[in-house]
Amino acid sequence: DVDRLPINSLILAQIENSKGIEATYYFRAIHYYPKNTVISRKNPGLEIRKVIQNIKMLGHETGYHYEDLSACNGNMQNAWDSFRRNLDELRKLASISTVCMHGSPLSRWDSRRLWDKYDYRTLGIVCEPYFDIDYSKVVYLTDTGRRWDGSRYNIRDKVGQRSDENYNRFHSTFDIIDTLDKGWKPDVLMINTHPQRWTNNPFHWITEYIVQNAKNSIKYLVAKYRRECAGENSSS
Repeated sequence: DVDRLPINSLILAQIENSKGIEATYYFRAIHYYPKNTVISRKNPGLEIRKVIQNIKMLGHETGYHYEDLSACNGNMQNAWDSFRRNLDELRKLASISTVCMHGSPLSRWDSRRLWDKYDYRTLGIVCEPYFDIDYSKVVYLTDTGRRWDGSRYNIRDKVGQRSDENYNRFHSTFDIIDTLDKGWKPDVLMINTHPQRWTNNPFHWITEYIVQNAKNSIKYLVAKYRRECAGENSSS
């Protein structure tokens, strides 16, 4: 998920390519689309387009990391128009056949709800991982929250995780490496990463560490509040 710092994604894509690994990189619209859209953010211009094209040339897949319903404040029609427009724009740079929701954790709107009314398959999309993967057959690891065991900080990055005796043991990346070295070989393993978290620059590493810990505290309170509200609504 390319949430921030797209250049980090290109560096990771180069490393994966050198190891013979093919991955999927999901880009948000705020990175490549002009300012006069519903997602009104600073447009980095040609630089991000070059990143996307270079990642494509390295043999990786590119997808759309959509957040249109949250960006449009819950307006279904505007979100659908935005989704199609952004998808068309991204397809000018690379072939797009899969999309994946960006969590927008502080927004009250879950962009996956767009599919309650519309169907992404009508646009030639063959997979949205939250809907089209059977997670009872997949071990899913995500660094959301800058940790592998950050489920209590996750607002929306949650799936029907299959039961696996090793899964809850992972706190650091070294835990995963150690378990793999001991012979752990799940049939299907899906790893979700956010390249802005991965760096060997001490300043960037510390900044990400401090900022993400602060975000986790906020996300934990938001998640707790929403659980309490859901409990009150179910009991009323």
